[in-house]
Amino acid sequence: MGTVLLVALAAAAAAVVAAGPVRAGRREARAERARLAEEARRRARRSLDAVRAMDDRGFERYVADLCRRDGCTDVTRVGGAGDLGADVTGRLPDGRRFVIQCKRYAKHRTVGSRDLQTFNGTARAEHGADVPVFVASCVFTGPAREFAARHRLCLIDVDLLGFWNSGTPLTSFLELDISRSGTHRKLHPDHD
Repeated sequence: MGTVLLVALAAAAAAVVAAGPVRAGRREARAERARLAEEARRRARRSLDAVRAMDDRGFERYVADLCRRDGCTDVTRVGGAGDLGADVTGRLPDGRRFVIQCKRYAKHRTVGSRDLQTFNGTARAEHGADVPVFVASCVFTGPAREFAARHRLCLIDVDLLGFWNSGTPLTSFLELDISRSGTHRKLHPDHD
């Protein structure tokens, strides 16, 4: 009986001693996940700074490249004079036709409902879009978000653009309730 008790105590002591490195390993793993997440945020911010430095055509090419990365097909940059609101067109992986309007504005600007109303008037009727998408390098106003929600427009603002840039696929943004998401306050030119 004494031997069994001694073996049980030794096993308990070994478990206590082993638990220390296990907890330390978990702490290290949490710290590593936090470090990687912070590094991803820094990379996205650097990339968004590069986006802000692009000209309008460069921004449209950038958005088209993100679409291709996400498995979209027939992706074409069509922006320019007389484009009727279509800067990038193509097909989603499931075959639906998308039309994207791109606005590369300074971060302290906003996109209002007037721009969305114009886009909404041409995306489906002129371009045959199943999925109209409006991508901006700034934020959308509250009325713009409400309009987009009523008319089933997908909005990708500067925050979602950061996620898209970091690997989140375009299809992840298509069903978001944009009337309730994000912020619509203007950012100060020196504020990130």
